[in-house]
Amino acid sequence: METIPNQSVEPNIPPYEDMVKAGMHFGRKKSVFNPKMKPFVYVARDNIYIIDLIKTRQGLSEAMEFLKKSMGDGKLVLFVGLSAQSADLVKDLAEGLNMPYVINRWLGGTLTNFKTIISRVNYLESLEKEMALGGFEKYTKKERIMKEKEMAKLRVRFDGLRKLTRLPDTIFVASVRESDMVLKEAKKSKIKTVGLVNTESDPTHLDYPIPANDNARRSIELIINAIKNYLK
Repeated sequence: METIPNQSVEPNIPPYEDMVKAGMHFGRKKSVFNPKMKPFVYVARDNIYIIDLIKTRQGLSEAMEFLKKSMGDGKLVLFVGLSAQSADLVKDLAEGLNMPYVINRWLGGTLTNFKTIISRVNYLESLEKEMALGGFEKYTKKERIMKEKEMAKLRVRFDGLRKLTRLPDTIFVASVRESDMVLKEAKKSKIKTVGLVNTESDPTHLDYPIPANDNARRSIELIINAIKNYLK
């Protein structure tokens, strides 16, 4: 690869060597290449596209600056990690920043049918409050079990949305490939988007694309940790 600029200028960006060790430069096979990713590709090797890590560092720097300014201005950021590799990392990032999150599964209409989604969050919290105040004592044993099971299901779906008191100003996705419905709803709702994009996806779906391997956990972890350290 070409010579890497002096990295001391951007101390919050992971060193080039760490990015290579994490496999961040590995794109996807030629057979699934999206032509719009061409500006972010360094070379094709053994039928695999290699991402230009200089472009990755630039994209990450711009994304982090945007997120920092947004949060500094009091904007609400929704963090989304729908892949098995990213779910716990995204949850940890969001919780550390006191922001809402969605992991594992996106519920259709989270943005475009926002009032209905939030009503379910409110219902979950009302059940929890009722239970905490001893309100479940009036139910039969079978009814209590049913209520507790209902709460457990609601927590799986809505736990991360408790802090989503209004439509978010920005959405971060850990993978464009996993987030087609998310990005469609964001576009329809005119919400800014930031995220990781690999060579098989369309980077124009993001306002702030970070070209990188979004399949390897080490790659995702390195990027998310950089964002967390910069924003905390």
